[in-house]
Amino acid sequence: MEGCAACVEGALKAGCNFFAGYPISPSTEIMNMMARRMPKSGGVFVQMEDEIASIAAVIGASWAGAKAMSATSGPGLTLMLENLGYAFATETPLVLVDVQRCGPSTGQATRPGQGDVMQARFGSSGDYETIALAPWSVQEMYEMTARAFNLAERYRLPVFLMTDELVTHLHEVVNLDVPVEIVERAKPHGQPPFGDPKTNAMTPMPCFGTGEKLLVTGSTHDEWGYRRTTDPEVQRKLVERITEKVTKDREALAEVEEHNTDDAETILVSFGFSARSSYAAMRMAREQGHKVGLARLKTLWPFPQGAIRCIGERAKRLMVVEMNTGMVQREVERFAPCPVCGVHKVEGEPISPAEILKALGSFAV
Repeated sequence: MEGCAACVEGALKAGCNFFAGYPISPSTEIMNMMARRMPKSGGVFVQMEDEIASIAAVIGASWAGAKAMSATSGPGLTLMLENLGYAFATETPLVLVDVQRCGPSTGQATRPGQGDVMQARFGSSGDYETIALAPWSVQEMYEMTARAFNLAERYRLPVFLMTDELVTHLHEVVNLDVPVEIVERAKPHGQPPFGDPKTNAMTPMPCFGTGEKLLVTGSTHDEWGYRRTTDPEVQRKLVERITEKVTKDREALAEVEEHNTDDAETILVSFGFSARSSYAAMRMAREQGHKVGLARLKTLWPFPQGAIRCIGERAKRLMVVEMNTGMVQREVERFAPCPVCGVHKVEGEPISPAEILKALGSFAV
């Protein structure tokens, strides 16, 4: 099946029962499939008037108890970011699939890119932490979509599936019978919705319509949702809770898949479709007797800084392969104890294994 179809299947497997969206290439197929599947599965599908309304509807549905998602591409994500900031501040679980295309702005609507990496992490205002997964296959479109829902429920925050046009429109064999964990939302009664008053730990999320007294505001708020916009202690507790619930589990969340890194002198670091080209280039280089490895980032955020530091201690250099001008390379440079270079492409075309091999050749690997 196609990557977008696998994404829909993964969402339904995880219990998604609400989808709101607006058509934007190259994510529209996900919305179209959801329009057909949601009514049959007892869920709700709504095409909204734009991306701003779409993410607002998803947030509202989540507070009504739904497992909710949307899908978009770079320009649509830009429009969603204000409401996504509200979702982070109110600790609202949702899943957003970003099918990246070539930008900036409208760019090339049907061509691939990987230029939304920083937008997903820093696009909204203030301090918050997010989780962003990066599939490289149709199988992972299925499995990671389901995992995104579980992480959203477990950590009470928006979770991104940062895919790209190539992976989403790829056709591959998919095993839909693999075991998939399903995290169900707790149904608390009488508990403060926004943090334990003693420990400041995250509390279960109640929902409207169950008799709970709920105030949900993007302003600084205490554990019961009351606005405390001039209280420094309440502000500190809010920011610490929404950031530390992710950073304290950074190493568990930040997944990196390594190939031939133990003896590698040059390690390619990549994600999404670019990692497929990197894998092919690594195999070609190995066949030529060169010690090249691959570290594939399955998680973009929180950034796997521990893994990058570890592989950087073993290699002579790291080479970051990505369809942008070096967004992930900047993060790798922050943590790698060895020289870092990059292979970048922004022409709306995938990076080929031959282009990576050519770059490797300049180091006489």
